[in-house]
Amino acid sequence: MALYSEKVMDHFRHPRNVGVIEDADGVGEVGNAKCGDIMKMYLKIEDDVIRDVKFETFGCASAVASSSMATELIKGRPVSEAMQLTNRAVAEALDGLPAYKMHCSVLAEEAIRNALDDYYARHPEKEKEA
Repeated sequence: MALYSEKVMDHFRHPRNVGVIEDADGVGEVGNAKCGDIMKMYLKIEDDVIRDVKFETFGCASAVASSSMATELIKGRPVSEAMQLTNRAVAEALDGLPAYKMHCSVLAEEAIRNALDDYYARHPEKEKEA
């Protein structure tokens, strides 16, 4: 059995939405001191919809793939749906991750939540949805 699914390898070799949004509405950064992975997510939000999302990730194949897949799962979606994204949904969309790499999908979830928290901090007129 292969260590990584074909989807993980595809998102690792050909990550989607890599880069920076200079005028981002929300930015979230997380890291894992144990493994050294660092993720940064940038969101562009219009009319409560995530119109664009980019990421920068320093880490292993699972970290890059999780970042890439997470951006695909929230791009074009309402903020309320993005708030509900879980690490399990990211891992399932990648056709699974090895158990010892699940923390990478957790980082992707946390980076998105941090970016959304930053968005709400920058836009106090917006009502945060749980």
